[in-house]
Amino acid sequence: MHLPNFEDIAYLQSGSPLQQQAYAILRDFRVMEILQDFNPILIGTIPLDIAIANSDLDIACEVYDLQLFADHVAKHFARFNAYQFNRKWIREKEVGIVNFILMGIPVELYGEGRPVPEQYGYRHLVVEAKLLASGGEGLKREVIRLKEQGLKTEPAFAQALNLEGDPYENILLLV
Repeated sequence: MHLPNFEDIAYLQSGSPLQQQAYAILRDFRVMEILQDFNPILIGTIPLDIAIANSDLDIACEVYDLQLFADHVAKHFARFNAYQFNRKWIREKEVGIVNFILMGIPVELYGEGRPVPEQYGYRHLVVEAKLLASGGEGLKREVIRLKEQGLKTEPAFAQALNLEGDPYENILLLV
């Protein structure tokens, strides 16, 4: 099984029309370049090609100084529609979450004080990519169907795979 190199968005160029659009937006607005000091990686549904109508571009970042991150992203992205920066506590860590819209596509930057490959979002991406590679089109269609009914990604995978318990934790145990 061959997974894309998620650390380099070039794989999006040969993907679905939405993946190609995402690549063009990220390239044209230099998003990954602007965030390069934070080791950004595109995660979520678009890299997996299971996006639905309201899906966003999720970018995980390695951030140890939330104020520095807030200042940096504001300097580059505050001019875009619906821009906001919020601090939240998630799993006993303070994180920074930035939202804005580029070319009609919602963008969410997630900054957490650990390397991106150790963050839940990236770990979910890798596990879900492996599940989709082994589960084929049937699993992909079912996850999309469940997402269109309102489920978030991990609960949709959990339901499609008949997993019990916390989907955010248990999905990580599968591969």
